[in-house]
Amino acid sequence: MEDESENSTESDQVNSQITDSVTQINTSVLAITPSQSMGLVYQTMAHSISLTMQNAVTHQNGVQQINTSVISTACQRIMSLGGN
Repeated sequence: MEDESENSTESDQVNSQITDSVTQINTSVLAITPSQSMGLVYQTMAHSISLTMQNAVTHQNGVQQINTSVISTACQRIMSLGGN
């Protein structure tokens, strides 16, 4: 009966190299996580800023088109007044 209990105790133990390996992997994952998170934050921020700048350029382009049409209409009206 004692032999069976000794055998089961030995088989229940995990090799120390395996537990050390798992501990090292967990530690390395925990060490890498903050830098990966900050990288994701920086990428998201850069994308948001680039979209904002693209929207600003598109808005400026639209305003410039309106400005051009207003100036051409004003010039046309001035030229039509001079002929009368």
